[in-house]
Amino acid sequence: MSRLRYPLWTLFLLLAMPALLSALPAMSQEVEGDPSYTLNTGDHIQVTVFDEPDLSISAVLDDTGAISFPLLGELVVRGITPRQLETTITEGLRGRFLINPRVNVSMLEYRPFFVRGEVSNPGSFPFKPGLTVEKAVSMAGGFTARASKSEFYIISDEGTNSEPEARKSATLSSRIRPGDVINIEQSFF
Repeated sequence: MSRLRYPLWTLFLLLAMPALLSALPAMSQEVEGDPSYTLNTGDHIQVTVFDEPDLSISAVLDDTGAISFPLLGELVVRGITPRQLETTITEGLRGRFLINPRVNVSMLEYRPFFVRGEVSNPGSFPFKPGLTVEKAVSMAGGFTARASKSEFYIISDEGTNSEPEARKSATLSSRIRPGDVINIEQSFF
């Protein structure tokens, strides 16, 4: 009778490892946000300063796009990315308050998006990464009988100079972003 050189659980791990490793990239892509995403009014963020629980906060950006942060006061963060906010807070704390601060900014909840026009239940809806116009219309109860299935547009609140910009060429597969307003037009036929 031959003896196994390795315990049975070790063989199981070796056989299961490729499947586990192949799942990791998919999970990390789903969790990671868009690195170009900029913060705006209504976003709910978590700021963590490692080893400093008194400096770690949860905040919703107010109407001016600002948050109140301990020791640094009011910070206007509208229009910057979460990574840029990490840098701003790190540099603000470094030297005067902490020697080597480590800061992480994460999204707890994105600002809502809006669907208006020819849908059954127009209104605001919670944003989740990966939403398309088709999914947003489904969340709003679907098209009405008078809705155009090809005539709609998206107004994005991420335009330059804080002015909204219209994306006229939206399709059902167009991605939407937090704060977008999707307008579903009426069909002529």
